[in-house]
Amino acid sequence: MQNIVAIVGRPNVGKSTLYNRLIGERKAIVDNLSGVTRDRQYGECEWNGRTFTVIDTGGFIAASDDVFDKAIRAQVEVAMDEASHIVFMVDVTTGITDLDDDIAKILRKSKKPVFLAVNKVDNHERLLLANEFWSLGFDNTFFLSSITGSGTGDMLDAITETLQDEPAKEPNEEEIPKFAIVGRPNVGKSSLTNALLGEDRNIVTDIAGTTRDSIHSEYKKFGQHFKLIDTAGIRKKSKVHEDLEFYSVIRAVKAIDEADVCMLMIDATRGVESQDMSILDICIKRKKGIVLLINKWDLIEKETNTVRDMEAQIRKKTAPFTDYPIVFISATEKQRIRKALDSAHMVYENRRRKIKTAELNNWLKEATEKIPPPQYRGNRIKIKYVTQLPLYYPAFAFFTNYPKQVKAPYRNYLENKFRENYNFTGVPLTIYFREK
Repeated sequence: MQNIVAIVGRPNVGKSTLYNRLIGERKAIVDNLSGVTRDRQYGECEWNGRTFTVIDTGGFIAASDDVFDKAIRAQVEVAMDEASHIVFMVDVTTGITDLDDDIAKILRKSKKPVFLAVNKVDNHERLLLANEFWSLGFDNTFFLSSITGSGTGDMLDAITETLQDEPAKEPNEEEIPKFAIVGRPNVGKSSLTNALLGEDRNIVTDIAGTTRDSIHSEYKKFGQHFKLIDTAGIRKKSKVHEDLEFYSVIRAVKAIDEADVCMLMIDATRGVESQDMSILDICIKRKKGIVLLINKWDLIEKETNTVRDMEAQIRKKTAPFTDYPIVFISATEKQRIRKALDSAHMVYENRRRKIKTAELNNWLKEATEKIPPPQYRGNRIKIKYVTQLPLYYPAFAFFTNYPKQVKAPYRNYLENKFRENYNFTGVPLTIYFREK
């Protein structure tokens, strides 16, 4: 069994704070508001030379009919089922509550190792109060403070002693493609993630803003291996009123930074809006591969040229960058979701493409002979040669006698000719002019 440690407990006991400390980064959102964490979060912890996966879960409420509480409860149950070890977190400042008792009853029936973490024990008085938690009946009980880190080492020592030996990691693991699903709130990002993974990995409701963290999943089926990142919806800054949502948007932007290809989802029933263009601009500025997914296509009344007209309208709005795949999908009906993945893989390969300098200069000679660069103050602009820069995205340096005088029209001409000769569909190209 894979070594997976799930952190469970009622709302607002400090589960996400402990999760962030264990993985060594502030990945899960932390707020004093109850119910911040809704989806399962996965991270990696290394301790005493042992590495294991940590799952952060939402606050577990056994008896509640609230739409989010019910969905969170299902997510926690999945996490406990996936895990090989369970950290049950409680709060010393409130003592043992009925919700703690409900969770304890479930965990006592589990055959998996359970580690009771009594949180917020950061002074002598609270250390004395923490002793009442021994009555819950768990042998592995630890008093700690997830904010300061005190006591977490003893618990980690106990956890690592019971971990099974893991097989060695696969070589070139860092080269696994990373695809981020981005877009406005409530366009169907989590529905697509669940459809691709074949499980209810993320919570889906009709309420905009359901996903708050960026959720990472690994896909390894049908000969494909990649990481899928479901992100929180990015809405206009003027619409973001809660600090919590502000941090969610930051997480989404960080997910874009991490990704190789961004799959931008657009709601077909609303069309391309200004916020879609803003998100696309974020992806382009960060030199990410682009695939446009037009979701909820099953809800659109179609005529003979509906797809063609929609594509033309979208590309007109995104000009001058128009060379990217557009896939019309339905996440709920699973229509063309495989084509969406194939397009993302194609763009990923295009983004990694390297072209030899000799081949580039043969192309440059033909392009400049067909349409020479314009003159500058009666002097001819000469582009001597071009080479691809050793960057993780396609970038090319053109060496010329007047680099600052090569204007946007000729730059666009070179890029268009470049795309005619080489397949860089879905990839923003970066062109520099340098003095020779």
